[in-house]
Amino acid sequence: MVNLCFMVRPPLPTLTGVNERQLRILRELGELGSVTAVAEALLMTPSAISQQLRLLQRSIPVPLTERDGRRLVLTDAGQALAAAAVEVETAVARARHSVDDFVARPDGEVSVAAFHSAGAAFFPLLLRALAGPGGPRLRLADEDVAQDRFPRLTRDYDLVLAHRLDHAPPWPGTVAATPLLREPLDVAMPAGHPLAGKARLSPRDVAGEPWITVHDGFPLMATIEAIATAADRRLRIVHRINEFAVVAETVAAGGGLALMPRWTASRHPALVLKPLAGVPAGRRIDALHRPERTARRAVRTVLAALREAAEHIQHRDEAEGAARPTSVTSVR
Repeated sequence: MVNLCFMVRPPLPTLTGVNERQLRILRELGELGSVTAVAEALLMTPSAISQQLRLLQRSIPVPLTERDGRRLVLTDAGQALAAAAVEVETAVARARHSVDDFVARPDGEVSVAAFHSAGAAFFPLLLRALAGPGGPRLRLADEDVAQDRFPRLTRDYDLVLAHRLDHAPPWPGTVAATPLLREPLDVAMPAGHPLAGKARLSPRDVAGEPWITVHDGFPLMATIEAIATAADRRLRIVHRINEFAVVAETVAAGGGLALMPRWTASRHPALVLKPLAGVPAGRRIDALHRPERTARRAVRTVLAALREAAEHIQHRDEAEGAARPTSVTSVR
């Protein structure tokens, strides 16, 4: 029978609980030779220095310091760890410089998500405004989600264009919100519709018509419900479509009335948009982000460009409305 003997080695020492400050203190002690001198150099009290050295020693199975007369000096193990502390400080400094460079870079990548109509309105303006060398590199995406899911998207994107109705609760405190637009919602209908001649529409005017609406959970449904409540009758919903370009084509083909955003949806030549009186009919478009994202210069640049784009979108519509003849001013 063969006897196999195994030598069990003791576990290697670990540095669990050791932090950068403790290593710095050990390094300075090796160079300056006394606790008092280290305390003066690091703007700490001698008792705080001694406490940190005791905490460091608890993590190391061999002595790091010893008395040499009245002086506290490093043992061989202490000198080895102090030498390693130089490498640690160098690596940490390099990491901090890397972070600083990342934060300060004007041409860093910035991801932006938007629901469909906001993407159609804002993305082209962003791309034109930030074109050219030296600017942020955009990564754009469309995200058509229910209202309560917009804040969650800030985990995956630097900036998220989100919308909510005027009377909806504010966004949660876990995200920061930069207001971009307060956009009216109008009633869309074919140009030849019997209601097209009215300057404004009431809930009773439109309650008897077939409707095209978004799916449940999306912001515009609350306005649809408000119209039904004000008219004291249930609306007849015949189609459920989220994409406004498809909605416009469906309305133009006689599929029913629909709520359409005044500024961000593409204009359709066969439709007229009429303002709705008697119920809150507007939405807010905000740029959501986690607060720490705006530490980056590139993100701040894109956020400023979004604010400028919002002003352009609103003023462009107002200018076009003023330029249209009186007979077609209702087409908005």
